[in-house]
Amino acid sequence: MKVLLSIKPEYAEKIFEGTKRFEFRKSVYRSKDVKTVVVYVTRPVGQIIGEFDVDEILCETPDELWALTSDHSGISKDFFDEYFMGRERSFALAVGDVRRYDSPLNPSELIANFTPPQSYMYIDDELGRPSTAQLALAF
Repeated sequence: MKVLLSIKPEYAEKIFEGTKRFEFRKSVYRSKDVKTVVVYVTRPVGQIIGEFDVDEILCETPDELWALTSDHSGISKDFFDEYFMGRERSFALAVGDVRRYDSPLNPSELIANFTPPQSYMYIDDELGRPSTAQLALAF
């Protein structure tokens, strides 16, 4: 199973360049079957550009999470602190193998009434290919 995540352009680029090895989230998906994140890059890009494998999900206090991830966070400490302000728990997806698609995909052409997910959107996956009808042609 895969999830579609909305990621800002500057952070998506860092993930695919290999300089950002953790994607931070205030909450994460509940399914333990998710192994891959499909990356929707937010406006002004507005396209799906690739995917990455999730090596593990870290759940810690913000201070502990920063101590574990800061060397490969791809973000500033100030941004991190502001993002997790007031939170007792914070999450990071450890980025594994990344795959940038040869051509970016327009999600509106693949998913009827596409609205970028605020958090995440599940995508069914069988044998490495999404079985979700709207995305079947994309992969």
